[in-house]
Parts: sequence; C-alpha cells; structure tokens
Amino acid sequence: MTSREPGWSRPAVVMAIYLALAATGLVWSTLRGHPNVWRIEGRADPQVLLGIVAGLLMGLGIVFASRLAVHRFEWARALHRDLRGLLGPLPDSEITVLSFASSVGEEIFFRGAMMPVAGLSLSSAIFALLHIGPKARFLPWTISSFLAGLMFGQLFLWSGDLTGAVVAHFTVNFLNLRYLSAHDLR
Repeated sequence: MTSREPGWSRPAVVMAIYLALAATGLVWSTLRGHPNVWRIEGRADPQVLLGIVAGLLMGLGIVFASRLAVHRFEWARALHRDLRGLLGPLPDSEITVLSFASSVGEEIFFRGAMMPVAGLSLSSAIFALLHIGPKARFLPWTISSFLAGLMFGQLFLWSGDLTGAVVAHFTVNFLNLRYLSAHDLR
C-alpha cells in the first residue's frame, strides 16, 4: 500500500499565488524608488475613511449590476453556470480567503505598483486580461473586470489610498462568490 502525501488545499494555493503577486508589486515599486504602494506619494491628506465608504458603495453597486444581469440576460446566466462549474460550491471560509487574497494581491499589484507606471487604462486592461475564461462567453466577465479596474483605479487616485479599492474589490468578490456558490442555475 502506498501512502500519498496530501497536496496543497485550494485556499493555500490561492494565498500563495496572491502573496506572490503582492510581493512582486512591492518589489517592483521598491526598485522604482516608491516602496509604499498603499498610499499615493505626495498626497498630504489621503481620504481613507471616505475611500472606504465609497469602496463599499462601489462594490455593492457592481454586485447589484451583476445580479441584475443574471436575472435579466441568458448570457449572464450562462456565465454564472460556467464559473460555478469551474469553482463548484465553496464553503464560506474558502470564499473569504479567495476574496481577501485576490483583493489585496491584485490591488497592490495593479493599482499600487502598475498604475503609477502604466496609467489607469493600461493597468485596467492588463487586470482584465487576468480575468479571461476558457470560452468566448467569458468575455463579459473580462469586460466587466476592465470597467471595475477603471473604477478601483479612479477610487485609488481620488482617495490617495488603496484601502477603498481593496474594500470595493473584496465586496464584489465575496458577495459574488457567495451567490455563485449558493445558486445553481441549471
């Protein structure tokens, strides 16, 4: 009888990937001479609290729009079924880990490190490319990711701090993953 070592769990893999993405962003920014990716340099008074509130409202608005699309359009229901097929039902603990890791890792890399170099539009386009699925019907997800990247980046520019963008990103991922996991639309 051969014993098999257990592999990494999905949350552990996700944490490792997004920790590596965040670390890459921090190293890249530090090499450019800007080690603080969380705050925009030169901004004396970041609007952190207002950014958090705006991020929560922005995230809830994006979630509302995605729910509306699922209830009104077949392409959104098909996308929901495809994403659910890829991820399967998820426990709340895994949803929390996925949402937290992706929001912090992606915001540090795309908004904190990349946006000052590449600009809002290009960093949002590259962010959207991370959200390409294996089928053509994933294209709305990619396009919505581009638009979300623009909004998260604009929030970062307005508030001068990444916290609001992370809150918006976490809200979208957490609520949409919970909905995806809980609702089988077959």
